[in-house]
Amino acid sequence: MLVRGRSGRRPGKPDTRGAILAAAREIFAERGYDGSSIRHIAASAGVDPALVHHYFGNKEDLFMEVVKAPIEPAAVMEEIFADGIEAAPENVVRAFLGVCEGPVSGPAFLGLLRGAVAHQWQALLLREFFTTQIARRVVRRLGSAVDPAELPLRASLVSSQLFGLAMARYVLRIQPLADASREVVVAAVAPNIRRHMVGALGAEGREAV
Repeated sequence: MLVRGRSGRRPGKPDTRGAILAAAREIFAERGYDGSSIRHIAASAGVDPALVHHYFGNKEDLFMEVVKAPIEPAAVMEEIFADGIEAAPENVVRAFLGVCEGPVSGPAFLGLLRGAVAHQWQALLLREFFTTQIARRVVRRLGSAVDPAELPLRASLVSSQLFGLAMARYVLRIQPLADASREVVVAAVAPNIRRHMVGALGAEGREAV
């Protein structure tokens, strides 16, 4: 699992960077990742869009800086699909547990999760990160295996399963789940992930898409 490190981009003026980050946090939480743009964020921060690009790169780079995500989504995708689509559901759970239990990524991710429980804006940002950067990428990699119209619902179902697992295992520490081995958890949870990824959603699920 590749852990995110410090960017090599020049830091710039703290007040300008701080204004951009504050504006981005508010815009992303209010509009979501898809509904936000560099132009909106720059206008809210009172700066030229070129400054946003200069300090943070593109929208995804800025979003990752706002969320302080401890992982690189592209690296996670490679780990999940390293053994092909058939093994992806098990690898999703295995990779997620690796993040939660990593010496660096674990405390960072669980800190985000606990913050999301206490603060609505953090919950919105964490939801956007996991849905757009992880779960959506997972289901998109499935290609023709699923109906493209079902991707948003499938992504949210995968997210709900994994966040529920994290809360029960690491925050609430519900036993015996909290002390179960990784492979026991993978074997128990992966069938649900498989169903959310490629299984039939059912009549009610299709109507909600």
